[in-house]
Amino acid sequence: MDKLKKFELMEKIVHELEDLKNSQQAIIQKLAKIEVDNMDLGDKRLEKDLPDMHQRVSDNLDTIASILEDIAGKTDTYSDKNNISALKEQEALNK
Repeated sequence: MDKLKKFELMEKIVHELEDLKNSQQAIIQKLAKIEVDNMDLGDKRLEKDLPDMHQRVSDNLDTIASILEDIAGKTDTYSDKNNISALKEQEALNK
């Protein structure tokens, strides 16, 4: 795989991780809304299971954020090390 294609794949993964992070945040917000609504409803099953669900999703979000930070850093380092901006300019000139 050439350097530019590898960089583009790294960028794609970063964007997918950002999307995944946003999705997890939306799930946490939805769970919180259900928890608040259940304060009035008082359903025992929801009282029992929602806190655990919330914690698992929150743990996943923390893991995703950590991976995202790591991969984004590697992508930036790779870009700098391999002068990706110059490779992109050259590719544009060749087209």
